[in-house]
Amino acid sequence: MSGFLPKTVSSRTFAEVVRKVAAGGRYVDPELAAEAISAGDSPLSPREADVLALARDGAPVEEIARRVSLSRGTVRNYLAAAVAKLDAANRHEAAHIATEHGWI
Repeated sequence: MSGFLPKTVSSRTFAEVVRKVAAGGRYVDPELAAEAISAGDSPLSPREADVLALARDGAPVEEIARRVSLSRGTVRNYLAAAVAKLDAANRHEAAHIATEHGWI
């Protein structure tokens, strides 16, 4: 991706950024950049982040396992590790935390 904007950006700014990116440029909203920097590095492994991102979208363990070519037990292990690392009550809360921090 070459451009990152918040959902609340004005239509004028959106159009300007689209033109810039279409011309080969890049754009990152300054507030989004500051949030990403302050969030720090993700404690999740790349595979934990992949699995958690699919869980965020509501996919059941069986579907996640199929989509990432892992066993159901391995998917459950990755989800449990993500929940523990993020000190969350469950995978849905972990996905919410990771999303808020920009980790997934």
